[in-house]
Amino acid sequence: VQLEESGGGLAQPGGSLTLHCAVSGSIFNIQRMGYYRQTAGNQRDLVALWGTGGTLTYADSVKDRFTISRNNAKNTVTLRMNSLKPEDTAVYYCNVQLKSEPDRDYWGQGTQVSVSS
Repeated sequence: VQLEESGGGLAQPGGSLTLHCAVSGSIFNIQRMGYYRQTAGNQRDLVALWGTGGTLTYADSVKDRFTISRNNAKNTVTLRMNSLKPEDTAVYYCNVQLKSEPDRDYWGQGTQVSVSS
């Protein structure tokens, strides 16, 4: 299973960015797809998740600003980030779990998001 991330970069406070993640390889029923983020010296935290049955989960800090969407046919997930704040600065990682491997996490390579004026 391979995850290819794109998007990210530099934005001003109040601006927007979009992250994309494409999943390829031997995929048998994706159970969940989402994004986590990590800053230096800290753990990787959940940002947004498209879970089983279409359940959406957002970190409190990004609710009403970020939107996660999923294309099942293309095995892609997109994170639209609006009203960005400096504290959103982090490396963002795409995450996938498969129904066939419920105990294994697959991760993308990570993409830097920086919010600064």
